[in-house]
Amino acid sequence: MKFDTPAGTNPIDNLKVVGQPLDRIDGPHKTTGTATYAYEWHDAFPSPAYGYVIAAGIGKGRIASMDIEDAKAAPGVLAVVTAKNAGRLGKGDFNTARLLGGPEIQHYHQAIGLVVAETFEQARAAAQRVRVQYDRGRGAFDLALAKPSAKRPTNEAKPDSAVGDFERAFEEAPVQLDETYTTPDQSHMMMEPHASIAHWDGDQLTLWTSNQMINWGRGDVAKTLGIGRENVRLISPYIGGGFGGKLFVRSDAVLAALGARAARRPVKVALPRPMMANNTTHRPATIQRIRIGTTRDGKITAIAHESWSGDLPGGGAEMAVQQTRFLYAGANRKTTTRLAVLDLPEGNAMRAPGEAPGLMALEVAMDEMAEKLQMDPVEFRILNDTQVDPEDPQRPFSQRQLNTCLSEGAERFGWKQRNAQPGQVRDGRWLVGMGVAAGFRNNLTTKSAARVRLDRQGMVTVETDMTDIGTGSYTIIAQTAAEMLGVPIERVVVKLGDSSFPVSAGSGGQWGANSSTAGVFAACDKLRRAIAEKVGLAPDDAVFADVQVRFGDRIVPLAEAAADGDIVAEEAIEFGDLAKKFQQSTFAAHFCEVGVDVATGETRVRRMLAVCAAGRILNPKSARSQVIGAMTMGIGAALSEELVVDKRLGFFVNHDLAGYEVPVHADVPHQEVVFLDEVDPMSSPMKAKGVGELGICGVTAAVANAIYNATGIRVREYPITLDKLLPKLPPVQRA
Repeated sequence: MKFDTPAGTNPIDNLKVVGQPLDRIDGPHKTTGTATYAYEWHDAFPSPAYGYVIAAGIGKGRIASMDIEDAKAAPGVLAVVTAKNAGRLGKGDFNTARLLGGPEIQHYHQAIGLVVAETFEQARAAAQRVRVQYDRGRGAFDLALAKPSAKRPTNEAKPDSAVGDFERAFEEAPVQLDETYTTPDQSHMMMEPHASIAHWDGDQLTLWTSNQMINWGRGDVAKTLGIGRENVRLISPYIGGGFGGKLFVRSDAVLAALGARAARRPVKVALPRPMMANNTTHRPATIQRIRIGTTRDGKITAIAHESWSGDLPGGGAEMAVQQTRFLYAGANRKTTTRLAVLDLPEGNAMRAPGEAPGLMALEVAMDEMAEKLQMDPVEFRILNDTQVDPEDPQRPFSQRQLNTCLSEGAERFGWKQRNAQPGQVRDGRWLVGMGVAAGFRNNLTTKSAARVRLDRQGMVTVETDMTDIGTGSYTIIAQTAAEMLGVPIERVVVKLGDSSFPVSAGSGGQWGANSSTAGVFAACDKLRRAIAEKVGLAPDDAVFADVQVRFGDRIVPLAEAAADGDIVAEEAIEFGDLAKKFQQSTFAAHFCEVGVDVATGETRVRRMLAVCAAGRILNPKSARSQVIGAMTMGIGAALSEELVVDKRLGFFVNHDLAGYEVPVHADVPHQEVVFLDEVDPMSSPMKAKGVGELGICGVTAAVANAIYNATGIRVREYPITLDKLLPKLPPVQRA
């Protein structure tokens, strides 16, 4: 099915099941421990072996020698895999060739081998017997030092943009801002570690793994191992969190496959928590310079956003400037992206890549500019709204309710009570302040397919390789099928995360919910037509409701329609060139109140509000869960989360949950989420958009702006830790 025109009325618009705040259908499995995660397929095969990863102990250089003989002789050891005996690894689409290093070492904790043994403890003990000598190289580990050598990335479609004459307009602007902001390296720190089980049956490989994008992973495994795609099956029905860290195949999957082939046994591999930060991917640090020029009444006439980040050779940039191209009006504009070569672990996608760190800078700059203008920060943002793409005024937004988000949020949050003069509101020992920031995330759509089956019991089964990373995919897919076929959700069975199913959008880029349900819509539409024809009704006239199909006085139970055998339909949704005609984006306004201890500088977030405009909300309960989770991650990004780089040796020092501090329950305040009543007929037949990444976009800046309002201290280097506040707190406040 090709979707290239605005959606008219369709069965989804009945909203009997879609749009309802239903409990997640996978909830009972997860709360009772019956949901099977990647490392838990204990009954899939007898007597699995266990693999333990050997990781590089240097940040850059070569392996001079590697002695594995003691490890091979250790009790229970079945095989030791290294680059020398693994065979040549192909280069997948996502740099999978570097997942097994040697003799060259590209980054600290790069996998250089796998010990396979009868038990996990034996594999771990034997791994300690491997003796490795290195020739340490000279690496680049400091973004600030590497910044002058940064270059325009060649693997980004549009790293730079320019409209008008920014330099002239900025120079002539009567009110100017020119500031630099930094964001740190961050880790996904999902609960479930990267884990895989590999099993070979002849030349057929099955991988039970924790992976967000099944089709990508299947292709990369095939290319890496040099086998046909048809010989690879990936299974990932439940994922214990990903946040982008499981978009791509990682070393656990490749090494499990190599270990299973060497040991001739199924092999289980899980990365220990300390290895995840340095062995897998992370959100790369950025340096961002923002310049804004306005008229004296607050109209932006010039805006520029320049960003620098780093990655391994051949890697990509953190596109922190992309939201600045769309969020505010201004005739003269410039964005630039520069990429430095760093020998740190791979930088890659983490929840809302680009916009999340970009808004950490842009939305603080907007607050600083509002202060220069002596304008209310909400009013300043509303004044500079635009209903068209500022870089292409002929292309309108399909829906844009940013101003409504801001105005409604200000009313709900009590923004009028905010004291515009920083450091003036006190509650006992706490300095109290409010902050605001706009949220923005592009709405992406991608081709997605599904297979739908009606059986003789009147049950509907949906099969698609879509994944559920804790977001509620099972439930919204079931809701879609139930709405389309007129059955209660209890009569829908959803099967996900298997490469033997039709290829879906996968979970990433905030495109998963809208695209995957649109694919299910297309398959159900095809099934509706097949059912109607089977019972002799005109497909366009048939009504599906109450587990029946009917037209006029003719009523046929669905089970009766399938009495002679299952009726099956498979279809995909494709989105044509709508993205060229309309700019599709999601918007939010984030409000935050904080208290800062006058003596210690401790910051406590007191309350938060997110008002979101993200198309039709398919399930308000699970969508709210996504947004409050994102808001919580924003608290961490603002106040504590930072992968600390050892700039001499080239590794992340705090590579576990003891040293990398994420918010805990005590850090999370009252959180309110409001979804504007919005449908976007240009987006998909579902008229929905993504929301899981929008929820984090802007949150961190709202916290930073609230801290400034509370204390008068402007911190432009994240995270905003005690040491950055204490020296600047006035002595009278600390006394």
